[in-house]
Amino acid sequence: MDKLSFKLPAFEGPLDLLLHLISKNKLNIYDIPVSELVDQYIEHINLIKEQNMDIASEFLEMAARLVYIKTVSLLPKHEEADELKAELTGELIEYQACRMIAATLSTMTEGFKTTVREPVKVEFDKAYKRRHQPEELVKYYVDAAGRGMRRLPPPAEAFSGIVSKKIVSVSSKIIFVLRNLWSGKAVKFHSLFTKAKTKSDIVATFIAVLELMKNKRVVADENNGEITIKIDKAGSKRGNN
Repeated sequence: MDKLSFKLPAFEGPLDLLLHLISKNKLNIYDIPVSELVDQYIEHINLIKEQNMDIASEFLEMAARLVYIKTVSLLPKHEEADELKAELTGELIEYQACRMIAATLSTMTEGFKTTVREPVKVEFDKAYKRRHQPEELVKYYVDAAGRGMRRLPPPAEAFSGIVSKKIVSVSSKIIFVLRNLWSGKAVKFHSLFTKAKTKSDIVATFIAVLELMKNKRVVADENNGEITIKIDKAGSKRGNN
C-alpha cells in the first residue's frame, strides 16, 4: 500500500505559520490559547520533518519560545507569561497588518508595465567651494606636516649625544705619553690630563699609562703624595735583550 502523502503550504516565517493556525482554528488573536497553539505548531513542525523538508532555525526558535510561555503560564505567579504572551500578540498583529497591506499593494500593481531608464551621465562642477576658517586650515596643515615629518629619518642632531662623540684610541694616547716622557725627565701624572677635553681623552690616557707600565716602558714614583711618570730605562733594556 502506497504511503499517503500531501503537500504542506509554504510559510514565509514562524509568524506566518502562527497566523495560519489561528485562522484555521478560528482563535482570538487578542487572547491566544498558547497551550492549544503550541501543540498544533509542534505537530506542524513534525509534519515538515516527515516530508523530509528542511526546517529553518527561526521556526525552531519560535517552537522553543511557545514551549517556554506554556511552561511559565503553569506557575502560580505567571506575570512573565502574560508579558511574553502580550509581546507575541503584538508581533502577530503587526505582521498581519503588514501582510494585508502587501496584498493590497500587489493588486494595485497588477497589469502595470515597468520601464527601466538607462543611467544618465551627469556633469557636475568639480571646483571645491567649501569655505574654511583660517584656524581650521592651519590645524589641517600642521596635522599633514606632522604626518610627513614622521616619515622622514631623524636628523643627525638626534644622535649627537650617542654616536657623534669623538672616539679616542688608546694607541694614540700611548704615543702622546711617550712624547711627553721622551726627554727622560719625570713628569707629573696629572699633567698628562691637562689638555684632555672629553671623558674619552681621560680614559684613553689612563689606559695608555697602564699599558706602558705593564710592558715595562714607563715607571711611576710617588714623592710627598705626588705621582710622577718617567721612562723605565731598565725595563726598556730588558725588553730589548
